[in-house]
Amino acid sequence: MEDELSTLFKALGHPIRRRILDILKQSAKTTGELNDYFPEVSRYAIMKHLTILEEAHLVVVRREGKFRRNFLNVIPLQEMHNRWVGKYMQTAANSLLSLRSVVEEKGGDFSMAVTEKAQVFRIEQEVFMNAAREQVFKALTERAGDWWEFRLAPQGVPSQFTFHPVPGGQFIEKWGDNEGAVWGQVYYVNAPEEIRLYGHLGMQGAVHSAYTYRLLEKDGGTLLQLSHTASGTIEENWEQEHSEGWKHLLGTLLKNYVEQN
Repeated sequence: MEDELSTLFKALGHPIRRRILDILKQSAKTTGELNDYFPEVSRYAIMKHLTILEEAHLVVVRREGKFRRNFLNVIPLQEMHNRWVGKYMQTAANSLLSLRSVVEEKGGDFSMAVTEKAQVFRIEQEVFMNAAREQVFKALTERAGDWWEFRLAPQGVPSQFTFHPVPGGQFIEKWGDNEGAVWGQVYYVNAPEEIRLYGHLGMQGAVHSAYTYRLLEKDGGTLLQLSHTASGTIEENWEQEHSEGWKHLLGTLLKNYVEQN
């Protein structure tokens, strides 16, 4: 953990790297697009800065044809926040609604500008967990109800979660006699390496949403990679709310669950 923090602080120690993170906070960029923001800096230097950010897990890279697209990974920053600040703001992280209020109180600085037309957002995050891949996969699926904090049930009404990690299986929340909500429908499984689902994840209206968990064995533990894409009539702040929500669910709740059990 201390070595990870040293790498993180090193990555944050240069103003260009901090500026890169500010840019990626708005949207993912290719390496060439990032280089355009720094006309006084060589492409080689930008690539070196990106390598340092990637080593600190602050940037997640996805190859798209001949392009390298860089995404901000907020989870290491959340882990640092939890260590020194989290206990003072614990009540502010209990739900997506409270996370939304935090963003709005900051004047929307963390949000992408969104028009009323159809939009697309894509979230890429990864978090390392000191647990076996099979354990993490089971926690993500069969044990999801033990740590998944967000609920669609009416306030004050208890609900139960089930998740069947088979093609056609559902991640579903039920309450009452015949009430409930589907958080995801499984359309691909390669246990314990990957599982893909589609589902609205709390969004309403004409929206298509899909998310994927990939689990890689690394350094005696598991590197969990999340990819979440949504398209359609996307309301303002949905991208930020879901990014913060995933960060809290995977980087805090799931990580603590698998490492403490």
